[in-house]
Amino acid sequence: MSKSKKSPDTSAEPEERLSPSGIPVAPVYRPDDAPIDYAKDLGDPGTFPYTRGVQLTMYRGRLWTMRQYAGFGSATATNERFKHLLDAGQTGLSVAFDLPTQMGIDSDSPRALGEVGRVGVAIDTVEDMHALLADLPLATVSTSMTINATAATLLAMYVVVAEERGIDRAALSGTIQNDILKEYIARGTYIYPPAPSLALIAEVFRFCAAEVPSWNPISISGYHIREAGATAVQELAFTLANTIEYVNRAIAAGLPVDAFAPRLSFFFAAHNDLFEEVAKFRAARRIYARLMRDRFGASEASAKLRFHTQTGGVTLQAQQPLNNVVRVAIQALGAVLGGTQSLHTNGYDEALALPTAESATLALRTQQIIAHESGVAQTADPLAGSYYVERLTTELDERASALMQRVEDMGGSAVAIEAGFFQEEIGRSAYEFQLAVERGEQTIVGVNKYESADAAPVIPAPDFSALEREQRARLARVKQSRDAAGVKRSLVALGAAAKPYAGAVSASRVALMPLIIDAVRARASVGEIADALAAEWGHYRPA
Repeated sequence: MSKSKKSPDTSAEPEERLSPSGIPVAPVYRPDDAPIDYAKDLGDPGTFPYTRGVQLTMYRGRLWTMRQYAGFGSATATNERFKHLLDAGQTGLSVAFDLPTQMGIDSDSPRALGEVGRVGVAIDTVEDMHALLADLPLATVSTSMTINATAATLLAMYVVVAEERGIDRAALSGTIQNDILKEYIARGTYIYPPAPSLALIAEVFRFCAAEVPSWNPISISGYHIREAGATAVQELAFTLANTIEYVNRAIAAGLPVDAFAPRLSFFFAAHNDLFEEVAKFRAARRIYARLMRDRFGASEASAKLRFHTQTGGVTLQAQQPLNNVVRVAIQALGAVLGGTQSLHTNGYDEALALPTAESATLALRTQQIIAHESGVAQTADPLAGSYYVERLTTELDERASALMQRVEDMGGSAVAIEAGFFQEEIGRSAYEFQLAVERGEQTIVGVNKYESADAAPVIPAPDFSALEREQRARLARVKQSRDAAGVKRSLVALGAAAKPYAGAVSASRVALMPLIIDAVRARASVGEIADALAAEWGHYRPA
């Protein structure tokens, strides 16, 4: 006997729930909640608009690159960590630099006191880069370098190390972050004003397209925007708004879009809300594909959004740090379900200190278990067709696109940064999240619920004072042994060539990267090269 189908009882539905981005979440989703035009909105993996992934078979063809981020103290110590991770099964290198290196300050400067080697590796000259990369197979392993204001100089050092080891530039593969706009927005490790900084980035685009074709000249970063307190919607919108600025500047500098766009790469965060994060990555590909094709007339190869993901550092807690193992696993799963090309998983102890070798290995094992034991790599985009995920994907697409339009209406990212728009929006989101935590509306296990009286474990830290003394001594030896006159000539030539980059694009500009490489080859330091450019461009001071 057949039974009539009853309408769902909604009388006992709970109060409205919201995703971390403020998107209403219903108790249940049905087909009408997620109307999809398959060809227009999704398409098969590997086909426009790439919502379901940029490769046809995704991880059945090749797993994502397992690229653990490392860098601390000396170049030699970091080199040892790289070798440890490679032996443990890591498939790509990722370098963290200390703050002085990021800001163009040498280790022997008074401004570097107390910061040398603390949050990354100290690199002053190409001799440090040689030590960092010693015995590593540069022709076969890809290297990512999280560096922005001094990105051109660190790339030049990588090229010179390869040259002095007899490795052709064309054989090198990797990425420099080189995303200065998000530094003005979220991190603050800028040196020069936006105009010459953006011109230098376009110059790096030109150099990589011509000389290092397998190198990604930029990793446009939503990660640091998210770390500063942005929502997933803001992470998407502001990252892609910055992308428009970079592409516009490169085209204005005379580069055809398809000469550089296939090597653009991206860097996103993965946070705890599994489904919103998966939907965010899917929406990112869709928005980017339409943007590149419809606005810039780019080819399909230029419309594929390829990205690295890092689990959310800001989500890690010092209280009950072993809970972070679970957070990292959920976040990594979200990145994989969302179709990342590369992934870093954080160590559980990073809220307390630099990760130990043990925690770094466990973080890598987390990726390997997801890859080989969970089954999620068996098929492309396994959550496609979920009414909830498709609705979230559409909501994130629409909300991020609307926020991007607000930036466009202001005149683009550079103008919006000067006006403080990004900073105010992110600050408001961060404040609202903290209030929700303090009111108990947002649960953080071990922090505002299920607390424990156990003291946090003590993680041994390096002797940073000794590391700083050793690094200064190393730099002094290089400065004493180099050809001082040759260094001076290279820096004078670089400064003279840099002058036209401070203004509008003009025919008087000459290529800067060969001159930076000349200075690096002569053993000029990161700080000396930064100072030569700052003498022509000035230092940025926010309004």
